[in-house]
Amino acid sequence: MFTHATGSHLHDHEGRRYLDFFAGAGTLNYGHNPPVLKDALLSYLKGDGITHSLDLFTAARTELLTALQTYVLNPRGLDYRVQFPGPTGTNSVEAALKVARKATGRSTVVAFTGAFHGMSLGSLAVTGSAAKRAGAGLPLTGTHRIPYEGFGGGAFDGPALLESMIRSDNSGLDLPAAVIVETVQGEGGVNVASPQWLGELSDLCRRHGIVLIVDDVQMGCGRTGPFFSFETASIVPDVVCLSKAVSGYGLPMALTLIRPELDVWAPGEHNGTFRGHNLAFVTGAAALREYWQDSTLEKETLRHGELVAAGLEEIAAAHPDSGARIRGRGLVWGLEFADPTAAHRVNQEAFARGLLVETSGAVGEVVKLLPPLTVSDDELAEGLALLGEAVTAAL
Repeated sequence: MFTHATGSHLHDHEGRRYLDFFAGAGTLNYGHNPPVLKDALLSYLKGDGITHSLDLFTAARTELLTALQTYVLNPRGLDYRVQFPGPTGTNSVEAALKVARKATGRSTVVAFTGAFHGMSLGSLAVTGSAAKRAGAGLPLTGTHRIPYEGFGGGAFDGPALLESMIRSDNSGLDLPAAVIVETVQGEGGVNVASPQWLGELSDLCRRHGIVLIVDDVQMGCGRTGPFFSFETASIVPDVVCLSKAVSGYGLPMALTLIRPELDVWAPGEHNGTFRGHNLAFVTGAAALREYWQDSTLEKETLRHGELVAAGLEEIAAAHPDSGARIRGRGLVWGLEFADPTAAHRVNQEAFARGLLVETSGAVGEVVKLLPPLTVSDDELAEGLALLGEAVTAAL
């Protein structure tokens, strides 16, 4: 039973400290209770700031939009309308799918093997996991699925396959309204798409007038290094889904960024009670001001990612018979073993040693690391040492 947390650490009711390499599934990119964000939140509450406002404009909402424009969109030359679709990532995905279909007048959406986009029905329809899809209770339609990069041992070229199907009059595929993709599939097992693959997919969408949606719910806000995970591929999606770390403090908020030409919503066509969560606006604006005025955090994330990669390579090399493989970018990394049940045992052994990690993949076969982006070198070294011990014990 956890009672309090600061930075990269959680503490339980017996006083034991845990190193957090889970970070709220990527929600706590800046760690637990970052002081600058906490101070902004407390100050707002003490001043009787508005907590809930539906669609009314408030000072907190304006402050967030201004910070987003100043520190994220303008420096990257990005022109997006900002929609507040609801409090969670799946709300953002639902909005993206709906606006793409409305703008194009088409219905089919192309998604990928291994994808995870949320637990509501539209998001489940474009999710790959059989276990999660099974909870829908009715048929999930409107989706055509193609192989993600690396699927089937890399035997399939997804963008080339999609191109050939679109051009064929005999493929049975109607021209899609949208393609939705994660640049790194977090829940799918830390599957990383290359910049070249993403570029080919983007070019295909441009040629055929297909809306390109990037789901950056878990990989956005600096998780892979740059603020948006797609920046390294030099692509500009038509729609971007953000949530998790966008509030910076674990407070629920989601944003859908929409290219202006696609902003075809009628008033009230996609709404929700908790779109006006001003406490999240306050901490979100503070996070952008604190961490994204320059490239310091991005550079540190990439440097730390190299340390994690080296540490995981050492762990894998220490167990040559395990078939261990690593993959990742920035500060999202996966460690997979030939035995798909090993990851769960590693997870348990790590927890027993005071390290929080999670598993991902179709059957939980990948140990997934998501340290806070503000983690220190010493904390990384400690976590990797604990993970090494856990792997040895589990295997």
